[in-house]
Amino acid sequence: MSTATTAPKAASTLRGARLPKWAPWAIAAGSVAAGIGISVAAGLHSNIQWALIAAILYILGTYVIAARVENRRQATDRVVTSLVWVAFLLAVVPLASLVWSTVQRGTKVLDVYFLTHSMGVVADSETGGGIYHAILGTLQQVGLATLIAAPVGVLTAIYLVEYGRGNLARAVTFFVDVMTGIPSIVAGLFILSLMLMFDMEPFGFAGSLALAILMMPVVVRSTEEMLKLVPNELREASLALGVPKWRTILKVVLPTSLGGITTGIMLSIARIAGETAPVLLLVFGSKFINANPFEGAQASLPLYIYQQYGSGEVTAYDRAWAASLTLIAFVMILNLVARGIARWKAPKTGR
Repeated sequence: MSTATTAPKAASTLRGARLPKWAPWAIAAGSVAAGIGISVAAGLHSNIQWALIAAILYILGTYVIAARVENRRQATDRVVTSLVWVAFLLAVVPLASLVWSTVQRGTKVLDVYFLTHSMGVVADSETGGGIYHAILGTLQQVGLATLIAAPVGVLTAIYLVEYGRGNLARAVTFFVDVMTGIPSIVAGLFILSLMLMFDMEPFGFAGSLALAILMMPVVVRSTEEMLKLVPNELREASLALGVPKWRTILKVVLPTSLGGITTGIMLSIARIAGETAPVLLLVFGSKFINANPFEGAQASLPLYIYQQYGSGEVTAYDRAWAASLTLIAFVMILNLVARGIARWKAPKTGR
C-alpha cells in the first residue's frame, strides 16, 4: 500500500497587515517637517500657521498610509484617534504657553519680600512693594464667601435630592440653573444696589457677598450630583432599621459622598478666587493693609493685577505678572487639595 503525503496547510489568521507602532511618530515627524517647509516657502512667520498645516498633513497622511497598508475601516479609526490627539494638543499648547509666560515674567520680582509687604506709599512707577495686603484680602473675602455659600449650597442640594418634590423643587432647580450662568458683574451690581440703598462705603464683606452668589450654584450642582451617586440601597437599609430620614442623611448619605462634596466646594473656591468685576465695584482696592473686611476698602489679588497692569508702568507690569503667578499657584494648590481629598474619601473597592 502506498501512502500519499499531503502538504501541511498554512495557519490561517484573522489579522491583516498593520502599521508598526512607530508609524504614528514617523508620520507626525514628517508632517511637522513638511509644515515647516511649506511655511518657509510661503513666507509664513507664525508658529500657529505651520502647526495647523502640520496637523492637517498628519491627519491626511495617517488616513492615506493606513488605508493602503491596512484597510479603510482601520484608517478611519486612526483618523479619529488623530483628531483626538490634535484637539488635545490644541487645548494644551495655549495653556502651557500661558503658564510658561506667567512663570517667566512673574519670577522677576517674586520673592519673600514681595509676598510679605504691601504697596503702602510705593508709587506704580517705583520699584518695590508687594502683595501681602492683596493676599490677605483675597483670603478673607473668599473665606467669608465660602462660609456663606457652602452650607447654603449643601443644604439646598440635600433638599433637592432627598425631599424635593413638586413646584417648589422645580422652581429652585430652575433658579439654580439661571444663577449658574449669571455674569459676575451682575452679582456685583446687585450687592452695589443694596449698598447704595443703605448709603454704605466699599468694604471687603460686600465683595464676599457677591462671590457667595457666584459660588452657591456651583456648590448646589456639584453636591446634588454627588448625592445622586449614593446607592438607594444604603438609604433603604438604614430606613429598614428604623433610623429616621434626617439621621440617615447625616450618618449614611453625607459620609458616603463627603469626598465629592468637598471636591466641589474646593473647585468652586478656585472659581471665585480670580473674579475681578464684583471686587472692583464693591471692595474698591487699597494699597495699605486692611485686616478688617467689615470696614474700609480692601485689596485682592485679581483687583491688584488689574490695577497694576492698567497703570502702564514697566515696574507695575512686573508686579502684575508676579501676582498672577501667585494667583495661579493658589488655584493650583486648591485643585491639588481637592484631588487629594477626593482620593482619600473615595469608596474603597476590593478586599
